Amino acid sequence: MTFDPVFIANLTLVLTAFAGAFLVALWVSLVVWTYRDIRARARDPLVQTLSALLVAVLNLPGVLVYLILRPPRTLEEEYQRTLEEEALLQALEDLPLCPGCERRVKEDWQICPNCHTKLKKTCHNCSKLMELPWNICPYCGTPAPGVRLEATSIDDALRGIKVTDEQGNPN
Repeated sequence: MTFDPVFIANLTLVLTAFAGAFLVALWVSLVVWTYRDIRARARDPLVQTLSALLVAVLNLPGVLVYLILRPPRTLEEEYQRTLEEEALLQALEDLPLCPGCERRVKEDWQICPNCHTKLKKTCHNCSKLMELPWNICPYCGTPAPGVRLEATSIDDALRGIKVTDEQGNPN
């Protein structure tokens, strides 16, 4: 079997052209990928340009250097992380503080377990928790004992109060 030197030369030329086209396409795609990736990771146009130029000049070694030096998270991931941190801080800040010891307490606690400060009072009618300064229950509308509403008389306001003497005996 004889090999035609013209055929081998043409085959070598075609294979070299395909290899060259592949390498150029790889080079261009690496530069474009790097530019898109750095745009998702940094806002600075100078950093974006330098990253693309690094890969354009050094090709595969430039991609390796870029992968080592690029920011670990995208701008979107940083934004999501910041939102999560703010949500956690907001959840901590939303917890009320004890007026006595300044420690965090829960909404449904009547007494601070640390310093025993009274945090809430109970409605005498519906037994739901009320804030200490409230004079009327927001759930059932019952006034707190001893509170005189504008439309009630003094006798009506004092009717719910139990009076005891010094020994604790009811009168």
